[in-house]
Amino acid sequence: MTKLTETQIQESLKGLGEWSEASGAIQRTFQFADFVEAMRFVNQVADEAEAQQHHPDILIRYNRVMLTLSTHDAGGITGKDFALAEFAEGLIAQGV
Repeated sequence: MTKLTETQIQESLKGLGEWSEASGAIQRTFQFADFVEAMRFVNQVADEAEAQQHHPDILIRYNRVMLTLSTHDAGGITGKDFALAEFAEGLIAQGV
């Protein structure tokens, strides 16, 4: 995968609501009703990440989950990161 330009990153972020760029990655914190709901979300993201062979940094704090996405092999943000971010957004849209 090819690393995206800053312009491409900013354009892609426009369609992702609460996601932002931070230190060469894209990042968002999700909040859930409780720990169990947060873990349900994390497990679904983990399954998709494994299927894509693209693994995010995941920080879990009770009912909050922070996803940080970058493509280490490319040295920055690529389309793979936005694909996984869109998957996570889809889970939220489905009420997961």
